[in-house]
Amino acid sequence: MSGNGKARIRHLRWWIIGLVTLGTILNYLARSTLSVAAPTLTEKFGMSTEQYSYVVMAFQLAYTVMQTVAGAVLDLLGTRLGFFLFAVGWALANMAHGLASSWQGLAIFRGLLGATEAAAIPAGTKAVSEWFPARERSLATSAFQMGTSVGAVVAPPLVVFCILTWGWQSAFLFTGALSLCWALLWWFGYDTPDRHGRLGVEEHALISAGQAGDEQAGRPSTRMEVLKSRGFWAIAIPRFFAEPAWQTFNFFIPLYLVAVWNLDLKSVALWGWMPFVAADLGSLVAGLLPSWLMRRGTGMLASRKITMSVGALCMIGPACIGLSGSPGVAIALFCVGGFAHQMLNGALITLCSDIFSSRTVGTASGMAGTMAWIGGMLFTLLIGKSADVYGYNPLFVALAGLDLIGMAVLWIVLSDKRNSIGPDFGAA
Repeated sequence: MSGNGKARIRHLRWWIIGLVTLGTILNYLARSTLSVAAPTLTEKFGMSTEQYSYVVMAFQLAYTVMQTVAGAVLDLLGTRLGFFLFAVGWALANMAHGLASSWQGLAIFRGLLGATEAAAIPAGTKAVSEWFPARERSLATSAFQMGTSVGAVVAPPLVVFCILTWGWQSAFLFTGALSLCWALLWWFGYDTPDRHGRLGVEEHALISAGQAGDEQAGRPSTRMEVLKSRGFWAIAIPRFFAEPAWQTFNFFIPLYLVAVWNLDLKSVALWGWMPFVAADLGSLVAGLLPSWLMRRGTGMLASRKITMSVGALCMIGPACIGLSGSPGVAIALFCVGGFAHQMLNGALITLCSDIFSSRTVGTASGMAGTMAWIGGMLFTLLIGKSADVYGYNPLFVALAGLDLIGMAVLWIVLSDKRNSIGPDFGAA
């Protein structure tokens, strides 16, 4: 380790994941700014629901393509430099939204934001792989995944305040500036355990011992080997089916509340954050449940699969939103959906760091993210084409069905014949 003259920080790995979590919060705050401002912008730019879906899809398309690229860049440049460059990029792209004068211009800046924000989850997964022993990875992953919903919780009151006080452009400028500040914190605060000057000898030994099996023979070491592995497809296919729910919650809850329940902007700010608090609880359970199961003799992979399955079954809740008799009941069912999604998604993201080594985990996570966002983008297109005609209710039912399919795929494709991570889990 370098920097022997610097004071050591106890439990540094948890401070590191706190820094990752803060970055994830600001990443999702930036992307959630549009959904909260959507009622204002649809009126200002004369956007239909279909045109708004095109703006959302510009983000999704860029994000989908760039997740694979971002994962490879992170593996090539390293987590510190790679994530710093992407963070500066998304901060500037978000601030540029304030220059838009039409929905087409909004779509261009949205695409730039999607291209740069794509590094967040692969970077978080790679940081967990670098800094945490295997037994702590589910909790560490849950911690930074909670940032995705915290950002969405903060967005409604903050963005509405900015819009009502200084105009809609200020919301994008302010949230982008926060991300720029975080990029500097990341640059000066992060490095790998072998290079970080604040890491103590005992903690370094603990991390190294907990990662002793990560580089074992048989694990995929190239992009083609990742693509050929059963483990990758066991993660990527369920994520393809799961992502539509999270993107629907992020991008369409405000429009749903306005269109179906005729709520105004202040009411959206009052109600819209609640599903994301529930999502935080789901992230927490995704970190705690596998550890509880493993202490009782469940294998590592089986603990992840059980956690994902419980979340998928809970998605039956938001399938019943069409039966709601009030906006309060609808929000309560959205809360069940937020909890369920983050629980199952946390298990799937953690599986990447379980199955792949730190040398390829960014690539594997990025490619799985691309699969996920292809699913989300296709579902957004379906919403844009059908919501104005058939309403939202059939779409909410479909979200639950997709997660149940993903659950079945995970159990069928990912073998758990041994209670360890070995070549059988990477081989096709």
